[in-house]
Amino acid sequence: MRYLVAMLFAIAAAAATAVFAGSEIANWLVAGMKFDNPDQVADTQSMIFMAVNFAGLLLGWAIGWMLGGTLEGEDDGPD
Repeated sequence: MRYLVAMLFAIAAAAATAVFAGSEIANWLVAGMKFDNPDQVADTQSMIFMAVNFAGLLLGWAIGWMLGGTLEGEDDGPD
């Protein structure tokens, strides 16, 4: 059960991060940098976007893992 809760939270957090935060954070960070080539801008923006999404995935997994652990402890089935 713990793994299922962690996976569901990871998926939800990654989706929410991609929709609401990934692009804004990438644009904000790239705006303060100087580049010689437009390809560098696109590559850096993509890298930051994926890193932010991965961080959201890990955060969602950690929250789901902790929550799943509390739910796992409540299961008092027959012994």
